[in-house]
Amino acid sequence: MTREALIIIDVQNDYFADGLFPLWNAETVLEQTLQAVRHAQAQQIPVLLVQHVADTSQGPAPFFNPDSEGVAIHPRLQAMLPDAPVIVKQAADSFWKTDLEAHLRRLNINKITLTGMMTHNCVTHTALSRDAETYEVSILGDCCTTVSEILHLIALSAIRNRIPVQNTADWIAGH
Repeated sequence: MTREALIIIDVQNDYFADGLFPLWNAETVLEQTLQAVRHAQAQQIPVLLVQHVADTSQGPAPFFNPDSEGVAIHPRLQAMLPDAPVIVKQAADSFWKTDLEAHLRRLNINKITLTGMMTHNCVTHTALSRDAETYEVSILGDCCTTVSEILHLIALSAIRNRIPVQNTADWIAGH
């Protein structure tokens, strides 16, 4: 039996217009992500949030500094998911040195659908993680973004050889 989880990676304030590192199309991606969350909730698909917190042991980072407004998960997403598990990471791979795997095992998950920011970095590194190899992995391409449209499209094109990429409307229709 397939048991799926929706994983939302790094939808945090620093990636939006007033943040320290705004990304291309962030507001539109947030809207798509909220649509995916509404569907997941209606289908009782668990949703997990991943939050990048910079390692500041060598000094402040360009963004995602601990205890800053920018490190916080976007308030609209947090409001929809007040009780969702939050997996804190310090690397591109959401599995590396985190408790993501433990959460997925506890929920008996064997399929993960990824969304988030940045497409070319944290989303693809999580999708290709050695720890993700035991799962059926897919990406909702319209629920991802990065620094520019061209980098986003290049990242999705490159990963399609190994990981299925679909849009939210098709993902919803498939349930």
